[in-house]
Amino acid sequence: MATGRPRRPAASVGRRRPKPKTPARAASAVDKMAPTELLTVLRALLAKHADLRTEAEQIAVDMISSPSVDDVAEDVRGAVTSLGIDSFHGRAGKQPWGYVEPSQAAWDLLGEAVEDILADMKRRMDLGLHEAAEAICCGLVLGLHKAEGAGSDGPLGWAPDFPAEEACHAVAELIRASATKDRGATRNRLIEALGSLVPGWEEMITRAADRAMNNR
Repeated sequence: MATGRPRRPAASVGRRRPKPKTPARAASAVDKMAPTELLTVLRALLAKHADLRTEAEQIAVDMISSPSVDDVAEDVRGAVTSLGIDSFHGRAGKQPWGYVEPSQAAWDLLGEAVEDILADMKRRMDLGLHEAAEAICCGLVLGLHKAEGAGSDGPLGWAPDFPAEEACHAVAELIRASATKDRGATRNRLIEALGSLVPGWEEMITRAADRAMNNR
């Protein structure tokens, strides 16, 4: 008769004990917040913990000071060329204040498509992030250049001159946003950079830059 402690039965070959299930992660209120709500939380957090402000400032600068010219160009090209004929609904023709020509409605829609990028360019110049502002300007011009001549039955087809004229406007806006003492250097850097990016527009952009230098 066997003596001593009973032996444990041998484990079945090839079978593993199931792992306990990891409890599902509870949904985070922060993850579900809208951008405006997150901004409110961030402001409250920085007000309560002033020691985090330096780190937050550095993260913010890193985020907004390194735009890619190619990325901006693709955003602009997509924004301008993606507008279709449906975007005209309610914008052209008879309006309560009068008749709006399709070409004017097209110009307005195209301007709205790039206005946020143009505003971002000027905002970074105001923050002293000159290289970032110039990169956005170059990307904006390059994206408009890529959009020029793109077949479209939407706004771009009704306003074929928009890409070239808006490119000149962007260059002029950046130069005007520069400090007076820096405008010459900004002009020269832009013309040099854009000369290789959009060679067919070099003369036109130079004229626009020179008019901006003279506040015209």
